[in-house]
Amino acid sequence: MPRAASTSVSITRLSGMASAAVGEDRVAMEEPLEIRVGGTSVAVVMRTPGHDRELAAGFLVTEGMLQRREQVLDLVYCRAEGGPEENILDVLLAPDAAVDLSKLTRHVFTSSSCGICSKASIDAIRAHFPPVERPLVPRRSVLAGLPAALRAAQATFDQTGGLHAAALFAADGTLRAVREDVGRHNAVDKLTGRAFLDGALPLADAILLVSGRVSFEIMQKALGAGIPVVAAISAPSSAAVEFAQASGQTLVGFLRPAEGGGMRMNVYAGTVAD
Repeated sequence: MPRAASTSVSITRLSGMASAAVGEDRVAMEEPLEIRVGGTSVAVVMRTPGHDRELAAGFLVTEGMLQRREQVLDLVYCRAEGGPEENILDVLLAPDAAVDLSKLTRHVFTSSSCGICSKASIDAIRAHFPPVERPLVPRRSVLAGLPAALRAAQATFDQTGGLHAAALFAADGTLRAVREDVGRHNAVDKLTGRAFLDGALPLADAILLVSGRVSFEIMQKALGAGIPVVAAISAPSSAAVEFAQASGQTLVGFLRPAEGGGMRMNVYAGTVAD
């Protein structure tokens, strides 16, 4: 049975000068997931439970350790007394798979909010993935319709108001997949992991939309999945802009309704067609 992405907690609700009221609220789940490769622990990721196999696979792809679906036999929860340990996932490699664990650029522990601070070396990250070979030029009208499609698919956010989301769209704006998580980079890894498990990498014809800001790490993960276009509801960081420009990616920020109607957007790298 899938694990719940949110839980109920007791709260004291205050509103204006009215008396306090005791009640309940839904909050997003956040728990550690230890990722192992062939029994060797490589990372502990704070995440929202759900789609853990995708998260582990996507994490290893965007860290440069996995490239092909054939490298992985299975992804299984470790055994514990009474059943599987749902916070420890082991990636079982194929006998002929050669995975260099020294490529791991992230510290062993990473929080759900940590971005570029978790990277050991920016130069090492750049060396993992080549620039985009075949740029995708998105249409302005397509980009304008993406936020509404993402928002309509954020089921757990509706319950908690406390989850990031990432979505993959086709070049024509068709929604392919949405993932939610307390960490926006986890949501991107879950999308990448799904594509990896389906044998669909690289995502050379896809547009990635994230619900918040865009960090260097988001751009790096998108490039690791072969995604040429990244759009965001909020702002990018300076490092994200520099990375996008150097990697040949299109980066669009502040994709949101404009005063007076329509949608506004800032193009920080690449080109958007009318």
